Amino acid sequence: MESQRQKKVSSLLLKDLSNIVQGFFREKTRVNFLISISKVKVSVDLSTAKVFISVFPSSNSNKACEILKKNIFEIKKRLSFLVKNQLRIIPAIDFFIDDSLDYIEAVSYTHLTLPTKA
Repeated sequence: MESQRQKKVSSLLLKDLSNIVQGFFREKTRVNFLISISKVKVSVDLSTAKVFISVFPSSNSNKACEILKKNIFEIKKRLSFLVKNQLRIIPAIDFFIDDSLDYIEAVSYTHLTLPTKA
């Protein structure tokens, strides 16, 4: 169970990282896909943050994750500039692919047949 502080830090990081990542892809890359941050999970000691990204189309998820991991220092520098007054220590960021949309899409296409009364 997350503490109140973890929830606040998660929401702060979610908001700021969303702006940073979308701006980063707009400025630095010329790829045509939509990227968003779906969830941020912060550790109990607030030293690490797992950032889950969602990419459309999902075939580009690995490419987007590689770009983010390659430029992690620039992203963390921008983040530290934004949250320097709220956090003492900027958490170590690790990006993960959120595949929940693929799961939902797969479930929505399966058809369940219910027995009918005769």
